[in-house]
Amino acid sequence: MTSLKIGDKAPEINAIDQFGNSVKLDDFAGSKLILFFYPKDNTPGCTAEACNLRDNYQYLLNKGFKIIGVSADNETSHQNFTSKFDLPFPLIPDVEKKIILDYDVWGEKKFMGKTYDGIHRVTFVIDEKSNIEKIFTKVETKNHSTQILKEYK
Repeated sequence: MTSLKIGDKAPEINAIDQFGNSVKLDDFAGSKLILFFYPKDNTPGCTAEACNLRDNYQYLLNKGFKIIGVSADNETSHQNFTSKFDLPFPLIPDVEKKIILDYDVWGEKKFMGKTYDGIHRVTFVIDEKSNIEKIFTKVETKNHSTQILKEYK
C-alpha cells in the first residue's frame, strides 16, 4: 500500500481537474482535505464510493472538509463520471500517475487469480497545515463518509 504515514507532510498537488481548473494542495490550507484515490470511473466500487461522498458532501463541507478524487482516468472519463452521477467535487485525471506515485498508491493487485499493477483504493485526510492526519486503506465504499466521520467525533 502506501509508505506515507500519519504526520508526514502531504506530497504537493499541482494539477488540473476534469473541467480544466487548477487544483493545488495550497488551495485547501485551513481546511481538512479528503483526498481519495480510486481505481476506475464507472466501476461498481468506485461509483459507490464517489456517490457516498456526494450524498454527504454538504454535511462534510459543514464539518470543515473539502474533497478531491484522483484516478488515472482521462479528463473526458472524469467529465462523464461527474455528469452521470452529479459529483460536486473535483476529480483529477492523473493519466501520467504523478500524484498516484507521489502518494504511493500504485502497486501490485490481485483479482480473480490474476496479478497486475493498479491503483490501490486509499483515502488520505490532510489537515489544515498540509500534514497527513488519517489514512484509510480499507475503504468502505458504500459507507465511506461515515467511516471518515467516525474518526472525528
